[in-house]
Parts: sequence; C-alpha cells; structure tokens
Amino acid sequence: MRLHVIDGTFELFRAHFAPRPGKAATIEGKRVDVKATVGVMGSLLHLLTDASEGATHLAVAFDNPIRSFRNDLFTGYKSDEGVPPELRAQFGIVEEATRALGVVVWSMDRWEADDAMASAVALYGAQVDQVRILSPDKDLGQCLEGDRVVQVDRMRRKVIDEASMRAARGVAPASIPDLLALTGDAADGVPGLPGWGAKSAAAVLARWGTIEAIPDDERAWDLKVTGAPRLAATLRARRADALLYKKLTTLVRDVPLAESFDDLAFRGVPRATFEQICDFLGARDLRARPTRWRDA
Repeated sequence: MRLHVIDGTFELFRAHFAPRPGKAATIEGKRVDVKATVGVMGSLLHLLTDASEGATHLAVAFDNPIRSFRNDLFTGYKSDEGVPPELRAQFGIVEEATRALGVVVWSMDRWEADDAMASAVALYGAQVDQVRILSPDKDLGQCLEGDRVVQVDRMRRKVIDEASMRAARGVAPASIPDLLALTGDAADGVPGLPGWGAKSAAAVLARWGTIEAIPDDERAWDLKVTGAPRLAATLRARRADALLYKKLTTLVRDVPLAESFDDLAFRGVPRATFEQICDFLGARDLRARPTRWRDA
C-alpha cells in the first residue's frame, strides 16, 4: 500500500504557467482566471486513474498564503510578493476544487505545505509500504528513506529515492538542511554563505554531517577542499547566519494533521459536488474523467 502526498502549491504554479489555453469563470459578476485550478483538477484526476501509481490514500497540501513562521525569522524568506494576482486569487478556489474530488486538503498558513508533507511521512509512514512525495522540491530530500519514502517529479517522470538523492547531492537525507543552508536555496529566499558551492558543501558535510560539527579551523579538516581557508573563514564569521538558514530549511515534522490514516482513503469522487464545481469553473470536459464515484 502507498501513501501519496502532493505539493498542491507546486501543482498550482505548474498549471498556471503551462502552455495551455486560458480558462475563466464568472465569480461575483466578474470573469476570473481559473486556468491553474482546472489544471490541478486534471492533474489529480490523472493521478487517481493512473494504475501505475495505485493511489489509494492521499492528501494535497497547499500554502495559503505563501507565508509561514519562517518569515518571522528571516525577512528575505519567500512570500506572496511577486505572485501574479490572477494566480494568487485561486489559492482558495483550488482547495475547494480539490475537496470536490473527494481528496483531503491540508491548508497551511503558520506552516508550509512541505511541513505538512514531512509530518505526513512521520505520522503515517509506518502504516504503508511506501510514501510517495509528489514534489521536486530539494528540501524534501531530508525525508527520503531507502525506497520506502521517495519523491516523484511528475514533470520529468522521475522517482528520486535515497540512493539517487545521495548520488546527486553527495550527502545523506539528514544533511539536506545543512547543505541548503550553506549553498542557499533561491526558491525559498535562503541566500546561503558566500563562496560555499554544492561541491565544497557536500564534501564537508559528507565528513561531518552537520554545520555544528564542522571545525572552525580548516587545519582540522582532514579532507581536501578547494579554497578551504576562505570557506572556513566565512563559516567562522557567519556561523550564526548558517544556523539560522538551517532552521529555515529544516522541515517541521509534527504539524498537527487532524486526519487518521483511514481518513486519507480515496472513496470516490462525490458526483454532485464535483459536477457542480466543474460547471462553475467552465470545465465541463472534466465531468466524464472520474472512474470511481460516491454519493456524497
């Protein structure tokens, strides 16, 4: 049995920027762009009917808004700033549309969607053979465990297990927050430390595991790293910054998710609710897509 946890915010952005015709609905007398919402619905319907995925238990996590406790820790952290207004206006609509598919929604405000997915791994992982995290986000690499907890990059049709992540990043899952803290993560607004690149950070973390354990003095580094004196000097001067960035890149694993594992079971699409929202969104072509229905 598998558990699928889906990054709904990523899916929403992906659908918005996809090269497909636009879609609009009339809301309170105004024509509103709903292309991204309809795209997410189509993507989830594909997942639910994909025999190779075998989705039986699933939930979709959304950032609503794109702001969390991390913004209180660091002013440069990602936020809603710069999000196209027509996309931002769909954050609530897409959650309603996802629920209309009969799928559990985790709407995050204090925490992020990634925190909800990491918490799902911790809370439900022991009850399934495999957890499939449907998101390519680098920070979710810290959740991987053998081939029991994997990431699925649906855009590139690629499954990332612990072995392939280690081969690509050069570190264990537990060191992913440290790696991103040192090198930065532009997608989340984490700047990293000057001069620290992926290769040097991976080499040092493969040896010591955490930022806290890296010796201040490069003469204690019992491995060869290009530019070691400069890197060590930067870390000595900015270790506090590095540890703050590590806090930003470390996922929360105890978000209070209310559902039991059984609550995540997909029992079919509620026909009346689904058809109503398809009509509302002007997506009548989706009405025939479900293959499993339930009354309510």
